[in-house]
Amino acid sequence: MKKLKVLIGLGAVLSCPLALAEVSDAEIQALRAQVEALTRRLDELERQNQAMSRSLQQAERSTADAPLPDAPLPNSLDPRIVEAVTEHVDASLAAVSWAERLRWKGDFRYRYENIGVEGQDDRNRSRIRARTLLEAQVSPTVEVGVGLSTGGDDPVSSNVTIGGGGSRKEIGLDLAYFDWSGLAGTHVLGGKFANFLVSPQKSGLLWDGDWRPEGLGVAWQNGTYFAQGLGTWLEGDSSGGTEFAWIAQAGVNLALGSGKLTFGAGYSQFDIAGQTPLYGEPDDFFGNSYVLDPLSGALVFAHDYHEAEAFAEYRITLGGRPLALFADYVVNTEASANDTGYLFGARYGSAKARGTWEAGWFYKDLEADAVVGLLTDSDFGGGGTDARGHVFQGAYAFHDNWNFSLTYFLNETGLAAGDPSDFDRLQLDLNFKYQ
Repeated sequence: MKKLKVLIGLGAVLSCPLALAEVSDAEIQALRAQVEALTRRLDELERQNQAMSRSLQQAERSTADAPLPDAPLPNSLDPRIVEAVTEHVDASLAAVSWAERLRWKGDFRYRYENIGVEGQDDRNRSRIRARTLLEAQVSPTVEVGVGLSTGGDDPVSSNVTIGGGGSRKEIGLDLAYFDWSGLAGTHVLGGKFANFLVSPQKSGLLWDGDWRPEGLGVAWQNGTYFAQGLGTWLEGDSSGGTEFAWIAQAGVNLALGSGKLTFGAGYSQFDIAGQTPLYGEPDDFFGNSYVLDPLSGALVFAHDYHEAEAFAEYRITLGGRPLALFADYVVNTEASANDTGYLFGARYGSAKARGTWEAGWFYKDLEADAVVGLLTDSDFGGGGTDARGHVFQGAYAFHDNWNFSLTYFLNETGLAAGDPSDFDRLQLDLNFKYQ
C-alpha cells in the first residue's frame, strides 16, 4: 500500500511545475522510466493476485481487499522527489483526519397554526423553524459547537412566520459552546448551550426546551444516579447591572418491575424582584406579578423566584410499544400566593422509526408566580404563566428522519384575576432532521 501511495504521489508531483522546478530534463526522464517500471511491476503483481484469488474462490473480495505483495522500489529514486511525495501524502491524510472530526446536524419544521382566544377573532399562520449545528472534536475530551437558527432574539422560540411578501427571515446565533468530558460520566459546558435540564417527556413546566442558557453548566451520571446544574447570566455586563441565576437537579434511575423509574428534585434561584422585564416590552411580565417602582416610575417584578421542584417518570413496554407516565411539581418559596405549578400525563408509542406512531396527553396548572414566566413553555396558554388546561399530542413517522405531528392545547388563561378566558391552539407540524 505504501508503494501505491508513492506511485500516486509521483504522478501528482510530475504534473506539478513547482515541485519540478529544480529537476533537470534528464532526471525527469529517468523518473518517468522508473514510474513506468513500477506500473508494469504493479500490473504483474495484480495478475498474480487475481490468479491466487480464483484458486481460493475469493475473486472479488480478495482482489479488492488483499494488499499488494511487497515489491522493492528502485534504489535510484531521487530523494528530493520521495520527500516531496511523502509530505504531500502526509498533508492529505491530515486534512482527511480533521474533516472526520467535524459533524453537521440540524432540523427543519414547517408548521400550520390556528389560535383561538375568547373574545377575539381566530388567528391562522404558517411558520418555519430551521436549525443547524457544526460540532468539532478539538481533542479526545473537548468538543466545540456553533449553531444557527431562524428567529429573532426571543429566548424561548426560533419560529418565524411566513409572509411579508417573501422577505428575508432572521437568522441568529443559537448555540456557541465548549463541552469538556475529561472525567468519567461528566460533562462541563460553557457558553450558550442546549438546555440539558430534566423535563419529564419535554413537558416544559419550568422552562421551554428551546431556552439556551448562557453561562456554565455541569452534568454527571453513573447510570443509577445523576446530578446537574448550571449558572446563567441574565445580564452579564456590570454596566447593565449583572444578574445571575442558578439551577441544580439530582435524581435516581431505578429498575422497577419490568420498567424503569426516574425521579428527582431541583432548585432554581432567580433574584429579580424590583427588576424590569428581562426581555420584551417594559410592561410584559409573561404572567408574573409586577408592581410600580415609586422611585423610577417603572413596572418591576414583585417577587424573586426560588423554585423547588420534584419530578418523576415511569417507563415500561406495553403491547410492544413504550409507555411513559410522568409528573412534575414546583413551588416558588418567595411568593405567598399563586405560587404553585404541576402537571401529569402519559405518552404511548414513539414516532422515531419509519411506520411508528405515538399519542400523548397531559394536564398542567401553572399559577402566576410559580416560575419565571419568560422561560416556561412558549405555547401553553399563549406563553408564560397563569394558565391551566389540557394538551393532546400525536405523531406518525413516515421515515426515520421525518414525521408528522399534531398538538392541540385546550387551556384557560388569566387565572389570578379570577375571570379566566378560553385559549385554544392547534399545531400541525412536518418535522425533518439530519445528521
